[in-house]
Amino acid sequence: MKTLKIATAQFENRSGDKAYNLDRINELSARAAASGADVISFHECSITGYTFARNLSKAEMLEHAEYIPDGPSIQKLKEIAAEHQIVVLAGLFEKDSNDDLFKAYVAVDQNGLIAKYRKLHPFINPHLKPGNEYVTFDLFGWTCSILICYDNNIVENVRATTLLGAQIIFMPHVTMCTPSTRPGAGFVAPELWENRANDPTSVRAEFDGLKGRAWLMKWLPARAYDNAVYAIFSNPIGMDDDQLKNGCSMIIDPYGDVIAECRELGNDIAIASITPDKLEKAGGHRYKNARRPDLYRDIIGQEHEPNQQVTWMTKA
Repeated sequence: MKTLKIATAQFENRSGDKAYNLDRINELSARAAASGADVISFHECSITGYTFARNLSKAEMLEHAEYIPDGPSIQKLKEIAAEHQIVVLAGLFEKDSNDDLFKAYVAVDQNGLIAKYRKLHPFINPHLKPGNEYVTFDLFGWTCSILICYDNNIVENVRATTLLGAQIIFMPHVTMCTPSTRPGAGFVAPELWENRANDPTSVRAEFDGLKGRAWLMKWLPARAYDNAVYAIFSNPIGMDDDQLKNGCSMIIDPYGDVIAECRELGNDIAIASITPDKLEKAGGHRYKNARRPDLYRDIIGQEHEPNQQVTWMTKA
């Protein structure tokens, strides 16, 4: 495997405005390619916008959703990949021939679709159906996979994906800065974002505190560390519908160390060199080899009825 240069991106998307969002994807892909990146990863629903979908009917969702790989957004990603000679990963709402709806994330190069993944734990709209499989695919000799946002909060998903051979997991999100039962959680006031040029300190304090990055760092590095995998985390910054998001797109290595991170209060990219030596040197590699599935195979695999609760989506 060659050393791979991967970029993770953050940008302020517009709800339902695919043309605008694809223009931002094009701009940041060009910037990443000019800096030598082989791959660039964008956030969950980076093509369509995300939070606005919580209020859409099925008919409205179908209007925003596209067929994959034949929809216009995939064709545009193919053009971007070809123009800049870079692999692009981005998210959108998908529909199929039965008008079923999914939260999808794709990898595209100059030849077209490389991989498609459907979110296992969608919740932003009741008409979305869950995906039912893990996905692995090859990028430049590396085995890659995708887990979208909430999927990464279920630790079994990350372990299962790495046991399927994943060395790099792309983890697109729209997260942080929402209410929770967790102490310190909550929305961040949009007014702070509007005044960020005059007062960057106040918005940065909210973004980096327990509403944002401090919470993320409680668990995200552990996913990489425990599984000896590279985690490519992408998240929007700015307003997503009526919610302010804090970016912090970052790349974490198999030691659980942040090796690149977006820190601008605006559209940004961060690039890291991914090297194969860490995959076996990291402790997680030894831990996986030391597993005793005979002890817990029947415990982990026992019947269970999923009950997914997202606190900020709960109506009072």
